[in-house]
Amino acid sequence: MIKWAIIFAVIGLIAGVLGFGGIAGAAVGIAKFLFWAGLIIAVILFLIGRSVARKVT
Repeated sequence: MIKWAIIFAVIGLIAGVLGFGGIAGAAVGIAKFLFWAGLIIAVILFLIGRSVARKVT
């Protein structure tokens, strides 16, 4: 998911440089959402993994 966030951020930067403001704003908005969603999912899975590891050992 972070990979897609980086891809959309690059698309947004390129579109912004070329003058496509609407597309750039949309791409950067999608990139922000994907970044935060990926980060939140990673933290949740990390915490779940820690709790399962404690129960196993």
